[in-house]
Amino acid sequence: MPGILVDAHVHLFPPDVAARKDEWVARDAWFGATHATWDASRFPDAPALLASMDSAGIDAAVIAAWPWHDAGLCRYHNEFLADLCASEPRLSWLGIVNPAVVGVSAEIERVAALGAVGIGELNADAQGFMWEDASQTQEMGEAAARLDLPVLAHTSEPVGHDYPGKGTATPDRLLAFIARHPDLRFVAAHWGGGLPFYELMPEVGATLQNVSYDTAASTYLYRPRVFDIVRRIVGPERILWGSDYPVLGQRRFLVQARKVVPAEATSAVFGENAVRVYGLQVPEVTQ
Repeated sequence: MPGILVDAHVHLFPPDVAARKDEWVARDAWFGATHATWDASRFPDAPALLASMDSAGIDAAVIAAWPWHDAGLCRYHNEFLADLCASEPRLSWLGIVNPAVVGVSAEIERVAALGAVGIGELNADAQGFMWEDASQTQEMGEAAARLDLPVLAHTSEPVGHDYPGKGTATPDRLLAFIARHPDLRFVAAHWGGGLPFYELMPEVGATLQNVSYDTAASTYLYRPRVFDIVRRIVGPERILWGSDYPVLGQRRFLVQARKVVPAEATSAVFGENAVRVYGLQVPEVTQ
């Protein structure tokens, strides 16, 4: 699908999250840690997202739900996104679950039936599980693989500066989970917490062939040349451009990213990879 431009990592919240933010801060500790200082203007709705996409020339976007700890809040966010995306063909969505909840496969099956193109953005610190603990993640991983739903995970750097929402989902922990689920399509957000750099180790690279990396919140973490370095290590077909909107502005980040991605890799990085990994059905692009 030449010329398609996809933002593979954005967020939208149900309207009452912005309207009653303090109540939601009290209901979920991780949401409170990351959003307590946000005012209502920083919680865009679907029309604002679409306007931002139009301004940047983005054809489609994948909405990741918030990693709520409570399964009921996960279900609520899933229903909001299912309803929204059913009426807007440019938007696709990822269903959110807490992997540590016994019986999580039932909700994964439900969101698949509702049209989710994947699961995520899972967050071990927010949701109280450990990637390396099979007793907490095995059911989720097996269900997602069985239904051919890619899993998007929040990842964390084991070094570097601290920031709200960093967490402890470091490359070693992710690798333990990925090794147990070789058939699962896995997307490691935020450049995998540095995981692609370890692919220079042959045994690690062999384990990660079904893993892609998205670029969400890149400017908070790395210098721009991270795009070229990771491309040289893993190849352009395993990088998904994503902004983490509204954390980053789509248009500004897209302009920055285009400066450092070589022309021969742009189609893959900025759209085709997301279409393939998430199985997107994107409306025909008119140039």
